[in-house]
Amino acid sequence: RIARALPELARHWRNLLLGGLAVAIYPLAFYASMRLAGVTIGTVVTIGSAPLLSALIEWLFDGARLSRRWLAGASIGLLGMVLLCLAEDAGHQAGEGATLLGIALGLVGGLTYALYSWTARRLMLRGIHSRVAMGTTFGIGGLLLMPVLVATGGPFLASWGNAAVGIYMALVPMFLGYVCFGIGLARISASMATTITLIEPVMAAMLAILVVGERLPALGWIGVVLVVSCLVVITVPVKLKMRPVRTVQKA
Repeated sequence: RIARALPELARHWRNLLLGGLAVAIYPLAFYASMRLAGVTIGTVVTIGSAPLLSALIEWLFDGARLSRRWLAGASIGLLGMVLLCLAEDAGHQAGEGATLLGIALGLVGGLTYALYSWTARRLMLRGIHSRVAMGTTFGIGGLLLMPVLVATGGPFLASWGNAAVGIYMALVPMFLGYVCFGIGLARISASMATTITLIEPVMAAMLAILVVGERLPALGWIGVVLVVSCLVVITVPVKLKMRPVRTVQKA
């Protein structure tokens, strides 16, 4: 299917190149952020900032309107991320400057996440199938990451256990996750799709606490609640129940 779509893809090479670059930069920034700032904070800053940055990109380049509801949800989400960052000093031990660098890399990860979601969505809106758009974008990103794999991928081949973990990460959270993400992206905007994925940092926080053994102070828990509240405000439809109007018949 990609081969048949090559002429159409060639007409949108700028979107493909930008999306591929974003895909290549995203994991480098994301995982470095988690290493420096901790799994919980790195994930929340990266994934939590992506919906806000996606909406800003759509506003700047597509002329999308920012509703009051989105602004309210974005404000709640930003406040949650700020509280998580403030709580980080008590919940994660890091060297001087490592925390701020980790947060900055998390924002870079959020921006690149928003960028490749936006470029893939633009390709789909131009009639390119979601599997073609996502496959080509991630294919370019994968090629750009090959030098990194050659330089640093030795530990994956050091043992069968490491290789199994690498294969699992490639097939389950990466491949299946992005197949589902691409299907959703074909039906909703990039800002909405990335907003829905805010559930990821909440799950990451739970796993980091239960599995990795990280500790999140009370202020951080408040931040997590606010991020979840942001998701609810932006995505849950508001239904107003109107009472039927009674008509009075005159005699």
